[in-house]
Amino acid sequence: MFKKILIANRGEIACRVMETAARLGIKTVAVYSEADSCARHVEMADEAVLIGPAEVSESYLKADKILEVARQTGAEAIHPGYGFLSENAGFAEKCAKAGLVFIGPPADAIRAMGLKDAAKALMVEAGVPVVPGYHGEGQDPDMLAAEAEKIGYPVLIKAVAGGGGKGMRSVSSAKEFPAALASAQREGQSAFGDARVLIEKFLTKPRHIEIQVFADSHGNAVHLFERDCSLQRRHQKVIEEAPAPDMPDAMRAAMGAAAVAAAKAIGYVGAGTIEFIADVSDGLKEDAFYFMEMNTRLQVEHPVTEMITGQDLVEWQLKVAAGGELPCAQEDLSISGHAFEVRLYAEDPNNDFLPATGNLLRLRPPRASETVRIDTGVREGDTVTPFYDPMIAKLIVWDENRDDALQKLTAALNDYQVAGVTTNLDFLGKIASHPAFAAKDLDTGFIERFRDDLVPAKVQPTDQDIVLAALHILLERNRDHAARRSVASDPYSPWDSMEAWRLNDEGHDDFIFNINDEEIAVHVIYQNGGFRVKLPSAEFEATADLSDDGNLDANIGGHKFTAAIVLNGPKVTVLNQGRQVEFLRVVDDFDNMAVDSGVGAIVAPMPGKVIQIFTTAGATVSRGDPLVVLEAMKMEHTLTALADGVVGEIYHEVGDQVDDGAVLVRMEESEEV
Repeated sequence: MFKKILIANRGEIACRVMETAARLGIKTVAVYSEADSCARHVEMADEAVLIGPAEVSESYLKADKILEVARQTGAEAIHPGYGFLSENAGFAEKCAKAGLVFIGPPADAIRAMGLKDAAKALMVEAGVPVVPGYHGEGQDPDMLAAEAEKIGYPVLIKAVAGGGGKGMRSVSSAKEFPAALASAQREGQSAFGDARVLIEKFLTKPRHIEIQVFADSHGNAVHLFERDCSLQRRHQKVIEEAPAPDMPDAMRAAMGAAAVAAAKAIGYVGAGTIEFIADVSDGLKEDAFYFMEMNTRLQVEHPVTEMITGQDLVEWQLKVAAGGELPCAQEDLSISGHAFEVRLYAEDPNNDFLPATGNLLRLRPPRASETVRIDTGVREGDTVTPFYDPMIAKLIVWDENRDDALQKLTAALNDYQVAGVTTNLDFLGKIASHPAFAAKDLDTGFIERFRDDLVPAKVQPTDQDIVLAALHILLERNRDHAARRSVASDPYSPWDSMEAWRLNDEGHDDFIFNINDEEIAVHVIYQNGGFRVKLPSAEFEATADLSDDGNLDANIGGHKFTAAIVLNGPKVTVLNQGRQVEFLRVVDDFDNMAVDSGVGAIVAPMPGKVIQIFTTAGATVSRGDPLVVLEAMKMEHTLTALADGVVGEIYHEVGDQVDDGAVLVRMEESEEV
């Protein structure tokens, strides 16, 4: 077994590999960019080496630099994780030439499966079923149109070098074909440098089911059963589960055998995934599944396979790469229970799922256990930057059957607390609790079919949420003041009280919140043992206490519960019983309330319009210097530099509309001493 490995990746997969390596007594070397200098994977590794600026092209994709670091640190092997260099045949060859083990398949196997058309031809030779279609070399538009007619509409045009939905277009008629073909070719050329396409029959009710395969260098190959990845958005997986619901034993055996045959056909070694599309218009059947592609790496969704088999797939990777045999034969493997994985992303479902950035002011996952697992590369206080994939974490749950596992998933999502950056947490919760999902009415069009249910209008704050916000602000202010008052010359003076003491009036505090451009006045009256809170629409008797972990233990009108409130400039986020709502607190002056993202970025504290920019890239600024004027809530708000430094990049122009949390200016430390 290896004594030291380098992990040529970042985020949750780097952390995941390090966990297994540490358990096996293997030392790890992390590589990191300037933006990741304080990242979790850097902290977890035994050693960490800076390899370049934030941009992936200058850091995590710098193969020669990574190989140099491996040599310098004495690493024996390189684990590529997924993404970046994981399916780069050239990198695998460079590792071999440098005397380093690439913890992945041989370069020839990566190449064999790298192009969709060539891969399908190989599968036909191996007897693996493929979707009816055209996979030839000819690319004349008229000829391709004729092939589409032969196949029969609807058809799917796919870039031969594609992935992640890029260069892919569904076409329902001959009239639409020319424009769709041209569009797919342009996107294929732009994304992969290859405009060639293939054409396949488009299945109207498909399920995406993939088989985990593993092979060693001694001729052994097994499958570790299937994962259902049908819940997708724009061909990107959202929720995965294992085993596939309602999978007949005969179909499982047929798919597993086909997947192993596919791996053997290309001399595969290591972890891989054979992705199939199944036609479920008439249910799951053993003769209605077709090869789509092979991912020659560990998959993001591998934890659900680990949960149902009890195997550590990273440990398998390390043993096989070190020259060992597979830990198990096929007859030793079996399925136990059911597992789900959801991908928690910093993205805005209400804004076409655009990625979001910002500081993770609050990040409290559900309690981890043997049946609830959180794979993550970030911690509370870290920043989701614009440089990398905005995944925050993967939540994986297991139980003895699908219904119980789904109930556990829903409960875990309700317990998850994230504030400071917009996420898809509510979207995931709505999928998990949707009746059609519970009923296993699954296909790749599920999310679009139920989009109105899954992405409704933003959750609106209730009176209870507003009361919680007011009480939190009061209690936090009073707690901070109490610490200062304890060392004052007269700590009992009523003139130094923060509890709204009045000489000839009842003690009270007033707040104004802006909700949907409407100002809501809140009047909080102090009374023995608690508060009376008056809103325009109602009045509540309440008590509340702030716990050490920042939670608010409240009793509002006899209803006892725990919530969390996060203040970020004027923005108030209320996390209340599985719900998350946001609104603004109106104060006399929002200026200077820009939020530092933690990597020297100034982000918008609220949605608004950029109306003035005071600086330019490369300019040296001092703390307090005005940078950007944002127009929001019919007011102008000047966002200033939070520290001395140099303006690295300005991301928006005058006139741009920006969301709250949008990065406006990236700052860099000054090189002057």
